[in-house]
Amino acid sequence: MGKSLQVGSVHELWRYPVKSMLGEKLDRATVTERGVQGDRVLALIDIETGHVVSAKNPLRWPSMFTFQARIVSGASMHVDVTLADGQVLSESTSDMDAILSERLGRKVRFTSIPPTHPVLEQYSPNLESLPGRDSETTVKISPSSFFDEAPVHLLTTSTLQALQLRCPNGRFDTQRFRPNVVIDTGISVPGFLENDWKGRIVTIGTQVRLAVTSLCARCVMTTLPQQGLPQDLAILRTVVQHNRGMVGVLATVVMPGPVCEGDTVCLEE
Repeated sequence: MGKSLQVGSVHELWRYPVKSMLGEKLDRATVTERGVQGDRVLALIDIETGHVVSAKNPLRWPSMFTFQARIVSGASMHVDVTLADGQVLSESTSDMDAILSERLGRKVRFTSIPPTHPVLEQYSPNLESLPGRDSETTVKISPSSFFDEAPVHLLTTSTLQALQLRCPNGRFDTQRFRPNVVIDTGISVPGFLENDWKGRIVTIGTQVRLAVTSLCARCVMTTLPQQGLPQDLAILRTVVQHNRGMVGVLATVVMPGPVCEGDTVCLEE
C-alpha cells in the first residue's frame, strides 16, 4: 500500500437484509468478502416468473418499501420483517410466504438461496434522456447472489449536497439511494466527488480496503415514497440531468474488517 489521501469519515452505515425492503442504520458493521455482513442475505422470488422481486419495478411491486427488515441478535441471528401495520414476522414464521404473498398480491417465496442465474424486472419512467423510457425490461444481476452488481455501495455527502443545490425542493435523503457507507466529506463547495474514484482503492478505518469498480447508475427506486419521503420523479430527473444518472460508486472487498461511524476514509494514491 502506498500513500493515502483522507477524503472524509464514515457518516452513516446501512444494510438491507432483504432485497428491496427498507433496511437498518448501524453504528458499526463487519465488512466480509461479500460485503457488509447481513446485507441482501434474503430476497423474495416471484413464483410465477422465477424472478427476484425488486422495487425496481414498482408497476408490479408497488409496496416493497412498506416492509422493513432488520437482523436480530440473540441465541441465533435471524431477520425480522415489519409490515406496514406494525406486524412483525420472523424469517422462521411458518406462514411467511402466505402472508407476504397476500400483502403483495402475487405468490412469492422468501429465501436465502439465490438463483443460479438471477433475473429481476426494471421499469424506466418516462424521463427525457433516460434509456428505455416508460418501459419494463428484465435485467440479469450478479450470479448466485442478491446484489445487482458489486456488493458495496459508497456515497458522499458532497454528492447529496450537490444534487440538493440543483433541485432545492427535492429531498435527497440518504435512504433514497440505499448506500452501505455514507462518507462525510466536509466540503464547503459540494460536487460529485466520487465520480473520479473508479479504479481506486478506498480504505476505511485501519483494515477495510475496497476496490471501486464503477459509478452507480440510478433507477426509479430513488423516486419512490418511503418513511415520510414523498414520491418525487424530480429526484431521478435531477440525477439524469446533472450527473448522467449516476449517484455514488460500487466496490468489491479487497480486505475485510470492522467499520464504525467516525472511521477515517481515505483514497490510496
